[in-house]
Amino acid sequence: MSTDTVQVRFLPHEKSVSVKKGTTLLRAAMEAGVHVNASCGGEGVCGKCRVNVEKGEVEAEPTSRIDEAGWAEGVRLACKTKAMGDVVVRVPVESSVDASVLNAAATPRHTAVIQQANLEELKEKGLFIPPVEKKYLELAPPNPQDNVCDASRLVNHLRMVHDEHRLELNLPVLRKLPEVMRKEDFKVTVTLARPVREDGRNSIINIQPGDTTAANYGLAIDIGTTTVYGQLVDQITGEVVAQHGDFNGQISYGEDVISRIVYAEKGNGLEKLSDVVVGTINGIIAKIVKDAGIDMDDISTMALAGNTTMTQLLLKINPAYLRRSPFVPAASLFPPLKAVDLGFAVGSHVTALIYPCVSSYVGGDIVAGVMGSDMYRTEELTLYIDLGTNAEIVIGNKDWMACAACSAGPAFEGGGIEHGMRAAKGAIEDFSIDPVTFEPMLMTIGNVRPRGICGSGLIVAVATMFELGLIDNQGKFNLGLDTPRIRKRRDVYEYVLAWAGETQINRDIVLTEIDIENLIRAKGAMYAGYTTLMSEVGMTMDMIERVILAGGFGSYIDLYSAMTLGLLPEMDPEKVTFVGNGSLMGAKMTVLTNRLRQDVVAVTHKMTNFELSETSSYMDNYVAALFLPHTDLNLFPRLKERLAEKKRILEQAQT
Repeated sequence: MSTDTVQVRFLPHEKSVSVKKGTTLLRAAMEAGVHVNASCGGEGVCGKCRVNVEKGEVEAEPTSRIDEAGWAEGVRLACKTKAMGDVVVRVPVESSVDASVLNAAATPRHTAVIQQANLEELKEKGLFIPPVEKKYLELAPPNPQDNVCDASRLVNHLRMVHDEHRLELNLPVLRKLPEVMRKEDFKVTVTLARPVREDGRNSIINIQPGDTTAANYGLAIDIGTTTVYGQLVDQITGEVVAQHGDFNGQISYGEDVISRIVYAEKGNGLEKLSDVVVGTINGIIAKIVKDAGIDMDDISTMALAGNTTMTQLLLKINPAYLRRSPFVPAASLFPPLKAVDLGFAVGSHVTALIYPCVSSYVGGDIVAGVMGSDMYRTEELTLYIDLGTNAEIVIGNKDWMACAACSAGPAFEGGGIEHGMRAAKGAIEDFSIDPVTFEPMLMTIGNVRPRGICGSGLIVAVATMFELGLIDNQGKFNLGLDTPRIRKRRDVYEYVLAWAGETQINRDIVLTEIDIENLIRAKGAMYAGYTTLMSEVGMTMDMIERVILAGGFGSYIDLYSAMTLGLLPEMDPEKVTFVGNGSLMGAKMTVLTNRLRQDVVAVTHKMTNFELSETSSYMDNYVAALFLPHTDLNLFPRLKERLAEKKRILEQAQT
């Protein structure tokens, strides 16, 4: 076992979990599926998460919540105690409560394995071929006997010494040649842009004095509706040397794509929206270039990916027809463009490579995710999901792909939820319930008092309530339970996640039946999307061999909870991987391997788009998915078995 990993064993549950050294006992308990009362989010103010450390090395903060006698006996607050070695912890339980009840109540946490670009694999397969390359040349200076022109001197040397043929020079390089070649006595570095087609020409796009071959960088940009992210990538090592994100300046003109399309149709709205997002991107470029301490002239390539609306707005292409039936984009493929022509504050030699789209609502961000995750090269039948307000779905493998977009709504990002919020400090991100007292165990981002609940916390909370019978399959509370946390307020039933005195907002944080209904609608839209796509291509859900999650909070989703809700189809969690920002990953891969540029056109032609609003079976599938997890529980056999077992154990305990 790694020295960075420790084992925490919980008694009397007889459950063990491996965690990183320095993990709090409260977090370890959550991951092991062991309930410990905790309602302040891990800040240490409620004093409810007391445990006994019976063996092992821990690091604990002293607290007035535990007296000297208790401290001497090993009593600690789980939220303020870190496991520094293998530890044995006893969780206090009432003598009348059988530990088997607690064991049955909680399911261990299981998040998706994070998939990252494997540079070594790219190199092993011979695919680490960036679209640009630098070469250092020591040319013979001209003399009366050798007075060939500068351009021919350069091209001839490349042909004879470096075996570079089919070369072309552009005007900006020709204008620089006389001064640059003589600045270091005809010792220069040229930047060559590789063609997409094998029979294409290599372009000499830049020339610099001296040897600058050690500095060759590319920019990867994800243009999101809400945020824009950029990475500076070393095209020699493949490493990201700086990155930064910022809010898309366009949000001042509309929160979503439809409102921005409407704005673009008015007056000079299109030019304004383009200028604003270019300004956002230029700000990000300036920040990461400054942080990396590099010369702007050493950036040679830009790769950009965004949804179809963001792409057309960037290029000042009228997006009006993206929102009108039959929802046709202006173009699906975009040629390489001069970055400066788009307004980007980079060298005149930089080429902007823009990811193609498939349809009005399946854009370059999804194509980039499919390319970057290597889905398009695998034989496994794969379901690619980009989770968000406008969720996109791709099903297929290297031979074929079907795709669609569905409006899941803002619930996954905290929208439409009374105390919903984005993932930030103070957001409830994990949750469990004592099956006897119905008291909660909360974990917040930053281990501070709660101020709301984010998407991943919402999914776990609703799934836990459903499994323990606090809500039924329609999301309605069980009013027969003996707990003050379920109450009626303003004619709506709700569960109190945290009392006012335990929060940052000085009022109760609750989860209402309306919140749960909004979540069910969002997950229903997603599941109906998968089901409809599968049926349209003559396949069934149990044929899926792999799931790839993309999006802001996919790495934090508890997979068992997502399957319990019916947000994801039931399958082995080991088959689920998370790629994070798939759009940014694809853009990064484009500046590392020319193979993606060669493959991308074929991939987009392979992706068959389905407009769900035009597909008659979608609404039927949507209505069927408006239950937890679905009207047909047989689609979730493991959950069905788990629910039956928990019901049996809980009924036994009550008798």
